[in-house]
Amino acid sequence: MAKDNSFDVVSQVDMQEVDNSVNQAEREITQRYDLKDTGSKLTLDKSASEIVITAPSDFVAGQIIDMLGSKLVRRHIDLKAVQWSEPEMVGGGNTKITGRIVSGIEADIARKINKDVRDDFKKVKVQIEGDKVRVFSGSRDELQGVISFLKEQDYGIPLQFVNYR
Repeated sequence: MAKDNSFDVVSQVDMQEVDNSVNQAEREITQRYDLKDTGSKLTLDKSASEIVITAPSDFVAGQIIDMLGSKLVRRHIDLKAVQWSEPEMVGGGNTKITGRIVSGIEADIARKINKDVRDDFKKVKVQIEGDKVRVFSGSRDELQGVISFLKEQDYGIPLQFVNYR
């Protein structure tokens, strides 16, 4: 009896790398001439997996998001891993933007991945297990095809492929 090969599709973010990126961006805010005296703040709440930007205007907040994005990319964090809220006005005429760090695959996205894989690959079994999706097949070539297929799709979150056996 042939043993099935499998891999897991997950969406994970290394919070230490996010913390390092936020710290670098905070340092740059205090040193850059155009952001130095604006009163802008950048904070990371690890327990809630949120990044909060407080700035005097939408424009300055956008500059901080772009700067933080460059720091995240350098540390190999996909920009899809942070979902930014709409700017909201807070006291003192400041703007607040919250970025939620995506961790795990939500149920509706997992169902969409499941459906897409089953539609294109008939010899593959797919299971949703909490916040990950497990893909089984007797053929490693089929699994490689599924990985290539999923890399081409855009589900709005970064996907990683782990536990390939």
